[in-house]
Amino acid sequence: MKSLFFFSLLISHVLSQKIDHKTLESAKRGENYKIWIYFKDKEGSELLNAPPETEQRRQKHATIIDNTWYDLKVSPDYISVIKSIGLKVENESRWLNAISVTCTHKDIETISLLPFVKKITAVKGYKKKYFNKINVNQSIDRELDYGDANVQVEQINAHLLHNQGLTGQGVRVLLLDTGYDLSHDALIHVNVVLQRDFINNDNQTANENNFEENINQDDHGTKILSIIAANSPGNLIGPAFDADFLLAKTEDVSQEWQQEEDDYVAGLEWGEFNGANIASSSLGYADWYTESDFDGNTAITTIAVDIAVSLGVVCVTAVGNGYAIAPADADSVISVGAVNSAGEIASFSTRGPTFDGRIKPEVCAQGVNVWAVSGSNNSGFINIYNGTSASTPLIAGAIALILQAMPTLSPMEVREAILMTASMAEYPNNTYGWGIMDADAALNYWSTSSLKNSKLFPTKQNILKTHPNPFNPSIKIEIISIGEVVTNVSIISLNGHLIENIFQGKIINSKKTILWNPKNLSSGIYLVRSLNDKEQPIYKKITYLK
Repeated sequence: MKSLFFFSLLISHVLSQKIDHKTLESAKRGENYKIWIYFKDKEGSELLNAPPETEQRRQKHATIIDNTWYDLKVSPDYISVIKSIGLKVENESRWLNAISVTCTHKDIETISLLPFVKKITAVKGYKKKYFNKINVNQSIDRELDYGDANVQVEQINAHLLHNQGLTGQGVRVLLLDTGYDLSHDALIHVNVVLQRDFINNDNQTANENNFEENINQDDHGTKILSIIAANSPGNLIGPAFDADFLLAKTEDVSQEWQQEEDDYVAGLEWGEFNGANIASSSLGYADWYTESDFDGNTAITTIAVDIAVSLGVVCVTAVGNGYAIAPADADSVISVGAVNSAGEIASFSTRGPTFDGRIKPEVCAQGVNVWAVSGSNNSGFINIYNGTSASTPLIAGAIALILQAMPTLSPMEVREAILMTASMAEYPNNTYGWGIMDADAALNYWSTSSLKNSKLFPTKQNILKTHPNPFNPSIKIEIISIGEVVTNVSIISLNGHLIENIFQGKIINSKKTILWNPKNLSSGIYLVRSLNDKEQPIYKKITYLK
């Protein structure tokens, strides 16, 4: 009797250690539960060989020294044991080393006793909230290449990059949305590299049956694709109409179903592995999360976005319509707010900050009366959508133009360029973020020639990177020298007052990295100033956020 008692105590201890009981209620799906099963290791797993374009992007931009672990599949032996219980694996995540299943509470107890299981948590989701629609007079006719979409493109100065011959060619963009109907006249040219339906587990991302037709499953995704990639002169031209696209169908629009975060993670992993340079999504996860969870480290989709960025993918996502969502809280993502055609913030655009005090959104673009293709026929155009989901593809498209011109930029360098050149870069806030994106200025942030401004780009020495920027609590400042240079590096305020000297010494044909951690300093814009014995001083703008 005593041994049975101690065995019961042992079982209770194991269950309490492995199961996140606080969130288990959010795993309920009717009488069952949808859960993540995390494993302790990847025993006996297979290494996937990433395509050449993926390896090239990782070599250029990944911040992870060895990404082999992320390409190891989840252990087939562990999956086999889970299946032997009678469960179906719904999604598999190499990045999280986890699988998702739907099961009973008794199954959860059985799984928790397996020695190779690390922990069990809920798969969280949300009920789809539809975007506002308005009726408009569509009789306006302009003789412009962009048609009625000229404002949404020109507001972020994407047209200036088009004038330079930049169209997104050679840049691979992953879209995560509801599905995509490519039969519209404005979309028949779109270069689709791969498609994947994570809802029906096939390669068809347009509507597949009468049920999907009746609920307009692919309508939202088709419109989002058109905002970034349409090419119909005089009607609608998206910023990145020449880009290559990976189309992931991850969001079920049926009112009967929750959107599942495991579909998002699966889609993001699939896109990264297949060479995506940019990932753009208008999805967000809020239900079952509390305000404290939006801290940049807790939500599963937020963790997945940070991994994608660390592997070299620029991630862009909607900041949300009126409420906080993940993965917009990630510290590496570019979250997008919505303004109208006059640049005024939309009432529904979610305000920051994150729970840990970071400014959100990062930038804004037009998200009110945005022009897109019509879902009712294959040749019509409408501007009925209001939402940060509509402003997001405009930013993603503009980023594709920048990466076409400067493919060596890392995701964090892209993010810095966009934030530091946006319309409110010197006084960001939690309504507009850093303001409306300026694609032309962002491109020139890293590319200004020394012939145009020798003070900012000298021939003997240059501040290469400030990372992260904006920053909190510390920032890395990297300086390179050609030859032997005696250098003094200091931080000064915008009105020229010295804040702190952070380095003085000789640099000889090398790179010097300085870690600066400000003390007793208020949030704001500051300048890094580098003085040396051979050239004029050079400056770099940085933003400190508390």
